Amino acid sequence: VQLQASGGGLVQAGGSLRLSCLASGRIFSNYHLAWFRQAPGKEREFVAAIRWSGSSTYYADSVKGRFTISRENAKNMVYLQMNSLKPEDTAVYYCAADPRMSSWYAPTWHDWGQGTQVTVSS
Repeated sequence: VQLQASGGGLVQAGGSLRLSCLASGRIFSNYHLAWFRQAPGKEREFVAAIRWSGSSTYYADSVKGRFTISRENAKNMVYLQMNSLKPEDTAVYYCAADPRMSSWYAPTWHDWGQGTQVTVSS
């Protein structure tokens, strides 16, 4: 599946952003979806994931209670609502898709979008 992320930008600490990811190609509803992020000099890390059905969501401890992942299978879209943003949330955010969702380790995810930059100023 091909993925295209958008919605990044510059925001002050405490602000909000909503990232979107449009999927195309294979049957979108068969794939679990996730958001990862990568800050300069750091490894790509898991942020949030949602099962193909939307029935379960998962979050990294660092974003739990602040970020919300959701999906609209009819529109082939996945979203990441980010509230109460902190400077440490600054990173390039990537959406990812995988039919298995075997782990939160980035290399195990099959398909990736191009990334969108999120910068949170203090």
